[in-house]
Amino acid sequence: MTQILKDKVTIVTGAAQGIGRAIAQSMADAGARVVIGDLKPQHAESLPSLELDVSDEASVMRFVAKVADAYGAPSILINNAGIMTGTPLTEQTASEWDHVMAVNLRGPFLMAKHVVPHMAAENEPAIVNIGSIEGISGNPNHSAYMASKAGVHGLTVSMAIDLGPKGIRVNAIAPGWINTKFNSVYLEGLPDQDLAARQLAELHPVGRIGDPSDIGDAAVWLAGAQSRFVTGQIIKVEGGRMAKLSLPDAFQV
Repeated sequence: MTQILKDKVTIVTGAAQGIGRAIAQSMADAGARVVIGDLKPQHAESLPSLELDVSDEASVMRFVAKVADAYGAPSILINNAGIMTGTPLTEQTASEWDHVMAVNLRGPFLMAKHVVPHMAAENEPAIVNIGSIEGISGNPNHSAYMASKAGVHGLTVSMAIDLGPKGIRVNAIAPGWINTKFNSVYLEGLPDQDLAARQLAELHPVGRIGDPSDIGDAAVWLAGAQSRFVTGQIIKVEGGRMAKLSLPDAFQV
């Protein structure tokens, strides 16, 4: 990958593993100076990591100040940190709901609030929020997660409107089914893992599920100059899954 983000200070939240880690690596491969913010920082020479709780404003403020002091003013913010619960609506507690909202929705708001003042228009700053296709349609028992990701999509559009005059572009990526450890564990718990994996792949016109690097590559594009006229968009990266309408088995001839 060419150095299209050369020396741009880039914050990636929730990047200790999974999609976030892939995004951080893709950014670094594109030349960015990446700083990871995570509840459980794992320092590596190429990808320094600092402790961060995106739901806590004091933690966000400390983190942003440390980044600006040690690495310089950030030009790119990737709001990736997120959690999911699978509790039925009538069994979900208010505290569980509030926790999902605090991480998934308040987190991107707090990060943008405190990072934006450091962004300079001449550095072509960009924010990429990680939403989900479950912010558009969803699965059973994901009420808090779906609501929070729909909120991220709405926040993205609002931020694009408000921050555009400052020269800051804001977009979101809505990932589909990605081959992460979390999803792999879910598949391993099914009675017929091989059948489930095959049927899952068949839901996608491209014939496979996503790799974390697919999200990383999309994030690099949205953060770089090649997308300089793109803002306020929710980019679905889901292998065409939502473009393909499902049919009953009896229709498969």
